[in-house]
Amino acid sequence: MNLAETIYRHSLNLSETAAREALDFIEFLEHRYSATQSTIPQKNNTEAFLAALAGGLSEDFPDDIGDTDLGADIPRETLD
Repeated sequence: MNLAETIYRHSLNLSETAAREALDFIEFLEHRYSATQSTIPQKNNTEAFLAALAGGLSEDFPDDIGDTDLGADIPRETLD
């Protein structure tokens, strides 16, 4: 019998409330240890960041947007 089976067998003897608490604790440990193991120090690299985002926009997103497409800033007073 492996450790997971042993934990399961013990959980069968618990009340519903205690079993839920045990599950919450197991999920906490799972999150805690998976976060520390998968955290790999990465340097601040703009090129790597942009490469990770590449392809994130839809296929039909225009890549030739210029300043003329953005419009002009208008002072608030003239909007009355």
